[in-house]
Amino acid sequence: MKSFLQHIVFQVIAESSASLNQESYVIGGFVRDLFLERPSKDIDVVTVGSGVDLALAVAEKMGGLKVNVFKNFGTAMVKVKDGDGWLELEFVGARKESYRSDSRNPIVEQGSREDDQNRRDFTINALALSLNAENFGELIDPFHGLDDMHARIIRTPLSPDITFSDDPLRMMRAIRFATQLNFVIVDEAFEAIKRNVERIRIISAERITDEMTKIIMSPKPSIGFDLLYKSGLLQEILPEMVALAGTEMKEGRGHKDNFYHTLEVLDNVAAASDNQWLRWSAVFHDIAKPVTKRWDNDHGWTFHNHDFLGAKMTPAIFKRMKLPLGDTLKYVQKMVAFHLRPQVLSESIVTDSAVRRLLFDAGDDVDDLMTLCEADITSKNQRKKERFLHNFALVRQKLVEVEEKDKVRNWQPPVDGDMIMKTFNITPSPVVGVIKLAIREAILDGIIPNQFEEAYRFMIEKAIELNLTPVNNLLDN
Repeated sequence: MKSFLQHIVFQVIAESSASLNQESYVIGGFVRDLFLERPSKDIDVVTVGSGVDLALAVAEKMGGLKVNVFKNFGTAMVKVKDGDGWLELEFVGARKESYRSDSRNPIVEQGSREDDQNRRDFTINALALSLNAENFGELIDPFHGLDDMHARIIRTPLSPDITFSDDPLRMMRAIRFATQLNFVIVDEAFEAIKRNVERIRIISAERITDEMTKIIMSPKPSIGFDLLYKSGLLQEILPEMVALAGTEMKEGRGHKDNFYHTLEVLDNVAAASDNQWLRWSAVFHDIAKPVTKRWDNDHGWTFHNHDFLGAKMTPAIFKRMKLPLGDTLKYVQKMVAFHLRPQVLSESIVTDSAVRRLLFDAGDDVDDLMTLCEADITSKNQRKKERFLHNFALVRQKLVEVEEKDKVRNWQPPVDGDMIMKTFNITPSPVVGVIKLAIREAILDGIIPNQFEEAYRFMIEKAIELNLTPVNNLLDN
């Protein structure tokens, strides 16, 4: 429900609107969420007149608040401090808008409150609350959006073909709202999405990916991905994921549908973590299975190296979808590349050496990796599933024990390249790398402890094998 501050803000907007002789309304998501009893800090105000003038008047009346004006869009934003956060008030003049068939940019014209409600994407987002003196607080609901909320359906105010063709991103938004709210898209609208699916090509990758991320961050993201797939939108956006769909039988042996397996994994991760990049990792974890699929007479269907190749495929998909590169990409690649490692450990005797290597390779992300691997267990055989999860619990326990003892998470060997070169008076060369690798492997294999003196002695021994003579031996001092 509205907070006391929101009530005061609405009174100020009403008074400022009256002083400008403009009609004003709160419209869209805030009103929807008010009836759904969902928290919302973003308030869209539509006024029949200048949105910028109204924002300036409201800001002045509230003590000279800062106004951010976006001239290209004819909008203005005012932020009001609300406890630890902010209310974001966005003001815009009522308008009509439409899209050309070959453009992402709308043709915008001034309009009435009715025009502004007509251009809204869905009936549940076309609700308006009056901020005018004669009917302050009255709900204006020309398309019966409140009834649709009670019925838990997504429906367009006008013809869905017009709605989706005008702004094709609305197809993604329909699926996003259906996922977030657990609503159903009415058949007429869903069929229109199927008919207009190619129109999504005029929308920028950034806007599409933003909607996909909101789907991924929903409580049960599989709802959205299933709708994206069945509508045909996923084929346009992420064909590599669509290639996972389906099963194939040969000689009486089949493999699971890796698309729906991926959705199960994604839901499992979503239930365990709010980390959006771990959820994206779930989307990508089996992405290379279609290209690595082979038939083996002894073992049936195989997907050898799909973990390694999946990590190699990820950068190109990230670039195409305008997902962030740098550390974020490296994190997802790591999750994809290593997602089978804990499973291999769980199926055999867990040695300290294997655990050290996992800790070394995964670093601070090892707990996320374990969450992904546990989520990857989707067997319908409950006893098998319980056995795997029990074994993963043992791996987690071993990770803690080895880390406490050996401290190899995000570890660097105690002897570095500079020390090797100074000890043997040599310049940078491949032999330095050989010695560094030998030290690292010896510690990870448990041949020597993760301590300086032992690593230094091992360096001397290894270098002598390579016909190097120490000219500075720190242990002799």
